[in-house]
Amino acid sequence: MHKYQLIVSPMPEPDIFRALGDPTRRAVYERLSGGELSVSALTAGFAISQPAVSQHLAALKAAGLVGERREGRNVFYRIEPQGLTPLLDWVARYRAFWPQKIEKLKDLLKDMDQ
Repeated sequence: MHKYQLIVSPMPEPDIFRALGDPTRRAVYERLSGGELSVSALTAGFAISQPAVSQHLAALKAAGLVGERREGRNVFYRIEPQGLTPLLDWVARYRAFWPQKIEKLKDLLKDMDQ
């Protein structure tokens, strides 16, 4: 039996990084930040086909970043804010280290200037 136990914090779902790693998906996500939109309304803002926009929306939906609402034959997409929670939690854990590292960097740069 070991005296120490390694505690590993889970990383956010890789799908979040994969989904937001694509510039077109980020742009689709940004467009949805203004409110719910249909696929046709989203397509109008991009120089890509409707099937391509639908594929990007499917990836965002699979990552939990967007949700959909069906109204007849139309599908409307919206941001699901809770989808970013794992990513925000992951960033928050490391935020505590940033001020100390920045101060060390400032000291190093000051020493280099002298």
